[in-house]
Amino acid sequence: MPEPGRSRAVRNPPVRIDAVLVQAVIAAALSFAHLHDLAVAAGQDGWKAWAYPVSVDLLLVAAWKRLRSGESKTAGWSWFLVALAASLGANIATAGLLDLGHVPPWLRVLVAGWPAAAFLGGTLLAHGPAVDRAAVTAETDDIDEPAPEEARKVEPPVHAATPELIAEPAPPTPPADHVPAALIAHARKVATEHHTRTGAPIDTATLRARLGVPAPLAEAIAARLT
Repeated sequence: MPEPGRSRAVRNPPVRIDAVLVQAVIAAALSFAHLHDLAVAAGQDGWKAWAYPVSVDLLLVAAWKRLRSGESKTAGWSWFLVALAASLGANIATAGLLDLGHVPPWLRVLVAGWPAAAFLGGTLLAHGPAVDRAAVTAETDDIDEPAPEEARKVEPPVHAATPELIAEPAPPTPPADHVPAALIAHARKVATEHHTRTGAPIDTATLRARLGVPAPLAEAIAARLT
């Protein structure tokens, strides 16, 4: 058990060797050496011979970065192939296919002119036109969003009227002379009973409630009782 107040020692994770990374380091070292040897054979000695491999590798990295960014892929692929041809050409030239003791003049010219080409490619890749993603996003948002004037012109949808909201027309009031005589007689009996009990003539609402008839019919009956 660890003593109170003391923190446990943090164990460092074991170091794992990545085979792909090792392979990349070996390939880069071999390519670096081949470019150096070719530069020496072409008359570039001292620190200049060591600068050639660095220049080729930096151009490869710059071209690959431009390709990953998704901008100006044509320029990225062009300079990536140029740097790859320089690296691959040095590897093939130093494989015994070329007499490094007697380098042809055209190869000396290519090696001597490489710094200018590498400088041009690196400058174009590093300072090429970049797309302003924020501006493109803002323009897209402005296009997608409707203008306030247009939004105000949009009329609300017209909903169809439901049957519940449509008021049914009231039935017409039947003429007083078309009311059945039996109903008139029953209404008189109800009115007399109401007058005897309350001492007041029966009103239309009470007559309608006692008879259980619609309002127009109750009004017609009340007109016959007066």
